[in-house]
Amino acid sequence: MADVLEATTQAPVEAKAPQMTDGFHLVIDALKLNDIDTIFGLVGIPITDLARLAQAEGMRFIGFRHEQHAGNAAAIAGYMTQKPGICLTVSAPGFLNGLTALANATTNCFPMILISGSSEREIVDLQQGDYEEMDQLNAAKPYAKAAYRVLHAEDIGVGIARAIRAAVSGRPGGVYLDLPAKLLSQTMDALKGQQSLIKVVDAAPRQLPSPDSVKRALDVMKSAKRPLILLGKGAAYAQADAQIRELVEKSGIPYLPMSMAKGLLPDTHAQSASAARSFVLQEADCVMLIGARLNWLLAHGKGKTWGAAPKQFVQIDISPTEIDSNVAIAAPVIGDIGSCVSALVAGIDANFPKPSGEWTGAINERKNKNLEKMAATLAKNPSPMNFHSALRAIRDVLKTRPDINVVNEGANTLDYARSIIDMYEPRKRFDSGTWGIMGIGMGFSIGAAVTSGQQVVAIEGDSAFGFSGMELETICRYDLPVCTIVFNNNGVYRGTDVNPTGGKDVAPTVFVKNARYDKMIEAFGGIGFNATTPEELTHALQEAIKSGKPTLINAVIDEAAGTESGRLTNLNPQSAAMKK
Repeated sequence: MADVLEATTQAPVEAKAPQMTDGFHLVIDALKLNDIDTIFGLVGIPITDLARLAQAEGMRFIGFRHEQHAGNAAAIAGYMTQKPGICLTVSAPGFLNGLTALANATTNCFPMILISGSSEREIVDLQQGDYEEMDQLNAAKPYAKAAYRVLHAEDIGVGIARAIRAAVSGRPGGVYLDLPAKLLSQTMDALKGQQSLIKVVDAAPRQLPSPDSVKRALDVMKSAKRPLILLGKGAAYAQADAQIRELVEKSGIPYLPMSMAKGLLPDTHAQSASAARSFVLQEADCVMLIGARLNWLLAHGKGKTWGAAPKQFVQIDISPTEIDSNVAIAAPVIGDIGSCVSALVAGIDANFPKPSGEWTGAINERKNKNLEKMAATLAKNPSPMNFHSALRAIRDVLKTRPDINVVNEGANTLDYARSIIDMYEPRKRFDSGTWGIMGIGMGFSIGAAVTSGQQVVAIEGDSAFGFSGMELETICRYDLPVCTIVFNNNGVYRGTDVNPTGGKDVAPTVFVKNARYDKMIEAFGGIGFNATTPEELTHALQEAIKSGKPTLINAVIDEAAGTESGRLTNLNPQSAAMKK
């Protein structure tokens, strides 16, 4: 009886309080669950603690000086890995800065997710003047492949899963994910929170082409007398390198790579028609497009760029709505590039006709003529340096290191480097892309260095460098192996323009004369070089690569070197008017 009384008088055992989690941790856990380990961004209200906690949980946070460059880094990371790069920004102005990179990623089909904190919906919707009040979701929609907002902590897993799948499936692109400040501090049961997270399965499933479309494409190519394969950056993104090489070599068809497809096959490959670009575009009677669009970079598939003779186009694309966007496509092949190219390779048998010796011989004749002409130009050694002599020095160094990532932007700097610097490995060249925009340089360089862990050489016009030059501090802060080469000719296009009024203000295209960009990186603890001759440039680049440290070479070139708008004078209204 005493035992019974003792049992009934014992104090009741207190129930353990449930373990809780919050929106901050759920965002981080959802990203990590999907093998995303790096965030590019810039902290501030309301996402500073999200960045701190991400780092504490083992993720890498790369902090920038401007959100646009963080977004560009995320975009190029997505292009390199086929996983969406993540850019994290604050609300309103920070979001808008990141939106430029998001729009560029969508245009170029780079998978990235812009995650931005935002003001509270109930205040924004009533326009009551909240801190950095802005309807960010609707602002993002026209410039993103998809846009989502998460309002409840239990939906964070779904929101991130949907963003990942949207970014990489089908035609890749930029996705916006809106996280109001109140969401991040919401709490819920930790176990239920973990159960709400989603690991995305088969985010970008293969899309097999129909057998009829493959047969039609092969029949069109068989009938061609002067066939050409044109490789776009989508072909490089697909990582179907072996299949594409087999298609080119098994068919014997000459190929032409767009700038970011350079290196899919080495630029020195016997079938490369890069040195005869204008000739093959005009003379080919059948062109197979692989991961390339007939946009302005290809004169929309018509006009004098393509010659007078009618052409048939075969187009491999994952998006059926891209077909017939500018000209009629005789043989569309819809599906992922790897599957489509593999199907075409399987259909090339012993009876598939090789291109005629007349066609390949004409290409080689034009190639050799142009290469000899270029070699003569590159052999000159003017003083001061011009674009050609400086790029010759860079070309000869990079030839010994095909593993180096090359970032390239500018007007003349981009145009000349694209044709002079050979690439030997895929996804090693990153440039202004479909929009032809300036300002991608340092963002792409940081993204490429962080993603690959390998050396980056950024070849920059002095104007283009100005858009993102402050990110030198970011490069130094994270001790990244980035060598920036600034082609310094004292201005936009060139530094010789004058104010026609004779007034105090310099001409709109002129910068500070004899600027020393190398001193900028020294201010942040990096290594600077000043090069005025090809020999000095060669030595500086070799030393920069050897060091593996943040470096900048101020490459002084003739201020009269350069042409208005590079090779895009036809898009410049004044230049076009002067030609008439």
